[in-house]
Amino acid sequence: MNLYSIETGNFKLDGGAMFGVVPKPLWEKTNPSDDKNRISMAARSLLIEDNNRLILIDTGFGNKQDKAFFSHYGLWGSFNLDSSLAANGFHRNDITDVFLTHLHFDHCGGAIKMSANGRYVPAFKNAVFWVHEDHWNWSKNPNIRERASFIPENINPIKLSGRLNFIKEQGSYVKNSALGFDLIIVNGHTEKQMLPVIKYKDKTIVFAADLIPTIGHIPIPYIMSYDTRPLITLEEKNSFLQSANKKKWLLFMEHDPFNELVSLKMTDKGVRFDKASTLKEFF
Repeated sequence: MNLYSIETGNFKLDGGAMFGVVPKPLWEKTNPSDDKNRISMAARSLLIEDNNRLILIDTGFGNKQDKAFFSHYGLWGSFNLDSSLAANGFHRNDITDVFLTHLHFDHCGGAIKMSANGRYVPAFKNAVFWVHEDHWNWSKNPNIRERASFIPENINPIKLSGRLNFIKEQGSYVKNSALGFDLIIVNGHTEKQMLPVIKYKDKTIVFAADLIPTIGHIPIPYIMSYDTRPLITLEEKNSFLQSANKKKWLLFMEHDPFNELVSLKMTDKGVRFDKASTLKEFF
């Protein structure tokens, strides 16, 4: 098995929304904001090369939305999916499986593209797609707070392609043989968000997704206003961080533009950030 960090692009989000009730003088110590109160964010995917499979975890925004849509997110930097894949010796047509932690647009937008004739089609012509069945159903009947995060043109064409596979297992920790890695399932941010747990060499890497978007979100009370069930997020983060510290898990950060692979340590204030590196540096 080989792992590759795939940088699909960078964007910005309101710092207050990203940290909820935590005061700005606290969160800006780790996540400084610009003059519009926005913090810098990454849309970082993880590519798993395992025998004859290439599994891409999340896809970033994609590029099919219009300028008005992207104007809200302050896109910055030069990263994109295709150049990042190419830098690691791959092409999007090489991808065999696209695993989506959940269906918010910054995680699944790149799964679908607009074709030359104006149709929405899979952006990976040789890949199948993996989504949790309960989350799929949740996205089809969204609550008012979350509705804007589920964009139909990102989601419906996946089903229409005939290549949608469902993860159906229930529980907080799922043994998953279909893809070769296990899953932590959490419900605070959205229903049935899936965090891949990957055994790599002699370490365990957890794709942190939106449970812990940046290192600034490691302290338990630091949670997003976007979370649909914030009290559940608090419980899930506490349990997750205790396990992560005890078992020496490394966290692969999807949304932190400056910290890719993170280790943890116990302090008198609880579990905290220890060190950061890249996959290439660490392994």
